[in-house]
Amino acid sequence: MVEEGNALAIFEGRKIRKLWHEDEWWFSVVDIAGALTDSENPNRYWSDLKIKLNQEGSQLYDFIVQLKLSASDGKYYETDCTNTEGAFRLIQSIPSPKAEPFKLWLAKVGYERVQEIENPELAQNRAKKYYELKGYPPSWINLRLRSIDIRNDLTDEWKERSVKEGKEFAILTNEIHKASFDISAAEHKEIKELDPKRKNQNLRDHMSNLELVFTMLGEASTKEIASAHDAQGFDENKVAANKGGSIAGGARKKLEAVTKRKVVTPKTPLKKIEGNKK
Repeated sequence: MVEEGNALAIFEGRKIRKLWHEDEWWFSVVDIAGALTDSENPNRYWSDLKIKLNQEGSQLYDFIVQLKLSASDGKYYETDCTNTEGAFRLIQSIPSPKAEPFKLWLAKVGYERVQEIENPELAQNRAKKYYELKGYPPSWINLRLRSIDIRNDLTDEWKERSVKEGKEFAILTNEIHKASFDISAAEHKEIKELDPKRKNQNLRDHMSNLELVFTMLGEASTKEIASAHDAQGFDENKVAANKGGSIAGGARKKLEAVTKRKVVTPKTPLKKIEGNKK
């Protein structure tokens, strides 16, 4: 079972937070300790184990990095994480009858991601199944999967044009969004009544079919403009983002003028509301 953003997996009913980082999965060490020991206080268990491993000169620390993971309060905190190799070493340090089943689970989780890299269609099939289980309609699922392809094409283009992942990606994405819908992504989330504390909520998973269509148009147009003008670096690609979003925004406004209806709406694929906001 995988939740939104592939940030959560389940082992025998226990949640294991994970993050794709530097081309491999990294897992929360505290969550692994909790899953293996059923400890009521896995944070304390890991803290005590760290002291013990340090005294023994364990090499496990070579496989521990701090990454920001979501906590129960919806905020992100620096958390001790380890990759698959480090997780196997950790398992050896924790006496538990669940060790062997966890090893098999860990190998399966890692292997599924390797399969997806070699055959992206598998990733799409898993995503499609996820949306089906959540109750999304088939027509919406097809649009959502296409929007993922277009988004990936755009981010690949940005990487080749020296745009930095993280903050710069986020700024350019919001630039496209504002030009497409005349509101920021944060304002769009408010209209959808999404909880701002839940940072892992994906706005696009709550968009209507039309909202997805104009999002795709804005991002596809941005990619074409960046390529046509050979935009390099953040500043030039910000100009391309604004122009690409403006193309989608212009098309949206023409449709709204004809239909007398707003494209941006509180409606979501899983929450039906009578009528559109005028």
